[in-house]
Amino acid sequence: MAYFYKIIASPVGALKLVASDEGLAAILWENDNPKRVRLGALTEYREHPVLLQTERQLGEYFAGERRAFTVKLAMVGTAFQKKVWGALLTIPFGETRSYADLARQVGNPKACRAVGAANGKNPVSIIAPCHRAIGSDGSLTGFAGGLDAKQYLLTLEGRRAKVAARRIKRDLGDANASFASA
Repeated sequence: MAYFYKIIASPVGALKLVASDEGLAAILWENDNPKRVRLGALTEYREHPVLLQTERQLGEYFAGERRAFTVKLAMVGTAFQKKVWGALLTIPFGETRSYADLARQVGNPKACRAVGAANGKNPVSIIAPCHRAIGSDGSLTGFAGGLDAKQYLLTLEGRRAKVAARRIKRDLGDANASFASA
C-alpha cells in the first residue's frame, strides 16, 4: 500500500499526517518513536485529499470550531488494537474515560494494561482521542505526544478543570464519609 504524508504546524508541535487512498493512517508527533506506528515507505504529497481534509479539520479543532472529525480512517493494527481504538472514538468531546472503563467497554475488564498498550499504539492521536484516556484516579498518564500535549488537548476541550473538580468532589466525599463514620 502506498502512504503519503505532509507535515503541519499545530499548537502541540509539528504533526506528520499520513494517508493512503483508503483514508487517514496516522498522525505522528514531532518526536514520535519511529517504532510506535509502522507503515512502511512514505512519499511526501502535500495535496493528497485526505491529508488536506485532515489538516482542515485539525485546524478547526485547534481553533475551537470542531468537536468531532469526519475524515475517513484507515488504521492498521491487530483486532484487539482496533477494538480499543474504536472504543476511543466513542469518548465524547470534553469527557474522559479511565483505562479500566475502556477495558470494560471492549469486553475484557481485566485487560487494563493491554488497553493501555493498545492506546499507546493509536496511530491517529487526537482524532481517535487517546488523550481522553486517563488513570482511574483522574491522573494524566502516558501519551505519545507527551503529557504537556495531553494536558493542552484536555484543556482545549475544557476537560482539565472538570477532572480536577471531580477529584476534589470525590476527595471531599471520602473525607465526609470518614468524618461521618468516626
